[in-house]
Amino acid sequence: MKKLSFKELTNVNKEDSFVTKLRLKRIALFKDIIPKQKPISILDIGGTATFWKMMGFADDPDYSIKVLNLSANESNYNNIEAVSGDARDLSEYSDNSFDIVFSNSVIEHVGTYDDQRKMALEILRVGKQYFVQTPNYYFPFEPHFLIPCFQYLPFGLRVRLIQRFNLGHMKRTPDKDKAEEVIKSVRLLNRKEIQELFPEGHIHNEKLFGLNYSFIAYGDCI
Repeated sequence: MKKLSFKELTNVNKEDSFVTKLRLKRIALFKDIIPKQKPISILDIGGTATFWKMMGFADDPDYSIKVLNLSANESNYNNIEAVSGDARDLSEYSDNSFDIVFSNSVIEHVGTYDDQRKMALEILRVGKQYFVQTPNYYFPFEPHFLIPCFQYLPFGLRVRLIQRFNLGHMKRTPDKDKAEEVIKSVRLLNRKEIQELFPEGHIHNEKLFGLNYSFIAYGDCI
């Protein structure tokens, strides 16, 4: 039997990867909370058309999906439109434009806590419901760099490590300024912070090995 690496196990583009199986469980909860009346408009912040295909939504006329990234990705599906935009400023969309705003492992990448707050406020403004997942800061295995307790190391040490090594999904970055940008590109949140960003929301704990692997905040915006 082939021994799989952590990188293979956490490959979001493989249908049989460990992370994809976790995401299928996550999407089951999503289906439980979304409106029963179809069609449903979804804004996916930071996702891909491939994700929705793997989750079984592609070319389903019951779902109209906009996938928003800083640079528009590609979509070959009739019901999925790829658009460009900034999660911290969705001023091109009016209040309550979407039945539900979805975001999967993105809010930890938008910058500082103030940037994360801006994203949360925009989600609550443009959606009627929301479903936001993010890894738990206190889970001992860091999911981007794939090193146990990496997030607890001093900033300077993390920078030096990424300057010297490929770490998980992050490529070796010898230049110090660029290495600092890589480290700053991930700001994991804890449960208290998620609750502060979505004060009226339900917080679902995703478990792995009996520990809280990630959090899902969901609820009504209006």
